[in-house]
Amino acid sequence: MAEEQISVATHGYTEDSIRSLDWREHIRLRPGMYIGKLGDGSAYDDGIYVLVKEVIDNSIDEHVMGHGRTIEIKISEDKVQVRDYGRGIPLGKVVDVVSKINTGGKYDSKVFQKSVGLNGVGTKAVNALSNYFLVQSVRDGLMKSAEFSQGMLTSDPKPQKTSQRNGTLMVFQPDDTVFKNYKFYPEYLENQIWNYVYLNAGLTIHFNGQKYYSEHGLLDLLSRKADPESLRYPIIHLKGEDMELALTHGNDYGEEYYSFVNGQYTTQGGTHLAAFREAIVKTVQDFFAKSNKVKRYDAADIRASIIGAVSVRVQEPVFESQTKTKLGSLNMGPDGPTVRNFVIDFIKEHLDNFLHSNSATAEALKKRIEQSERERTDMAGVKKLANQRAKKANLHNRKLRDCRFHFGEGKHEEEAETTLFITEGDSASGSITKSRNVQTEAVFSLRGKPLNCFGLKKKIVYENEELNLLQHALNIEEGIENLRYNRVVIATDADVDGMHIRLLLLTFFLQFFPDLVRNGHVYILETPLFRVRNKKTTIYCYNESEKQAAMRQLGRNPEVTRFKGLGEISPDEFGKFIGENIKLEPVILQAERSVQQILTYYMGKNTPARQEFIIDNLRLEKDLVISDVLPLAEVPEEDLA
Repeated sequence: MAEEQISVATHGYTEDSIRSLDWREHIRLRPGMYIGKLGDGSAYDDGIYVLVKEVIDNSIDEHVMGHGRTIEIKISEDKVQVRDYGRGIPLGKVVDVVSKINTGGKYDSKVFQKSVGLNGVGTKAVNALSNYFLVQSVRDGLMKSAEFSQGMLTSDPKPQKTSQRNGTLMVFQPDDTVFKNYKFYPEYLENQIWNYVYLNAGLTIHFNGQKYYSEHGLLDLLSRKADPESLRYPIIHLKGEDMELALTHGNDYGEEYYSFVNGQYTTQGGTHLAAFREAIVKTVQDFFAKSNKVKRYDAADIRASIIGAVSVRVQEPVFESQTKTKLGSLNMGPDGPTVRNFVIDFIKEHLDNFLHSNSATAEALKKRIEQSERERTDMAGVKKLANQRAKKANLHNRKLRDCRFHFGEGKHEEEAETTLFITEGDSASGSITKSRNVQTEAVFSLRGKPLNCFGLKKKIVYENEELNLLQHALNIEEGIENLRYNRVVIATDADVDGMHIRLLLLTFFLQFFPDLVRNGHVYILETPLFRVRNKKTTIYCYNESEKQAAMRQLGRNPEVTRFKGLGEISPDEFGKFIGENIKLEPVILQAERSVQQILTYYMGKNTPARQEFIIDNLRLEKDLVISDVLPLAEVPEEDLA
């Protein structure tokens, strides 16, 4: 029996089974190893933005080393162009640096002491995953170019004389067979550009004709991200040789952090952010306990409503993935202190000195902490009862149809795409439940319109059973660090009631869990409004213009069905819309508009700005299509003034 099992196990496993892939084949076969998830551009960390970042990072590193103060970036629907004015790639290595793994100048630590990209992979991945890729270097009157397609060299002319300034140009078009139905969201690109200029003093970036420049670094970042009217005290800005931080408190619930390493936005934090959060708490506790002789404040009260940014520069940083979204380094450099000790010591010294020197800021901080303490104490009783009810309700039964994998468990690749669909009514939830992927997709069913949370205190979340069950299903009661689903998808009918439920849910998230939206976890599910078909072909259409085009394509008298609600779509059909070709519209908070501005505009009582907007944009019913409805946070800026 044992011999038979061995025979079966080894059958077909010969020398011919072993394959050696060249660099481009491996990148194209396993792109996730190099750029994370592929996506379609609807999430800020989708692959197409990683491609953009990898190219810009090289130009940033040139600037950091003192070469080139301007970068020009042009991004259209399908093409990215980045031109810097640094030293230019050595002409004899132009082809190698974008087509040979482990080739680059950053292995010489004397040249690039604290750069972002150190592994020689970035631009090679961009090259391999692009239909068209151009690299062009100008050095001392000579220009050398090379063109590629999917990593294969297609043009390699000899250097030519030129009058252009020194520097490097890279142009690429993402491969549409890898990045299916992708599109660039301007908000994500703009945030990337702003982060680069905040972290690099003296750098000017021209992006699609607009100039981006920052004079005060992280102070400018928080000034742009936070609503000045809601800040409890002026932004604290501290800067040293290898560290910079900005800190303040607002009125929104949750914690809001922006962390960076060597100019890289570490969206998942890491050792530097953990040390930053720890050091802020300890320094503030010690300051007030000693100077004002008050009790030591609770860490949760100090961090409540905090808005902070931290940037460190580390020699030879170690990240936990190729996309560099989480710092794994324990030390500042080969012979340097630990990251944790460096950050804690810096904050302990500089923040403590600042608070002693700025008594008005210290007093305002004290009042904000004590307000959070009162709110927490007031909520303690109802919170305990609500949590007991939630435990008895059995989340895996009545409201939530759970999935097998959960975001953040760190055991399975599937966790990155775990999704919770929030639906209205039994019919819609039934269709999604029957057609979903039970490994990664869960469903939470609402029984009707949820409570309007605008202007309410967080205590109401515990008093309202449905909202309490929803926060427990997401596991965000104490913050989003333990969020169970990477994507929270609002799936409502495309009618007036569905739009209202959508707005009420967004109000709930923005009022009490704004960092869930800020971190790109909330989406709107787009489902087709029409089905156009004949005996041979079926076409699903998402708006009126697509319907008209489908009718022309199918010829005479096609059958046209208008889906009035999600419950009318059969489970078999629904599976086509929530699978590989799912259409999700991200909910994006534009940095220039605060949460309270947005909520007041949409949910405030008869605001004049909203009345004027409705009148100015009124449509007759026969002219109205769903694409005319503005997503949240996309109202013209003048209407929020």
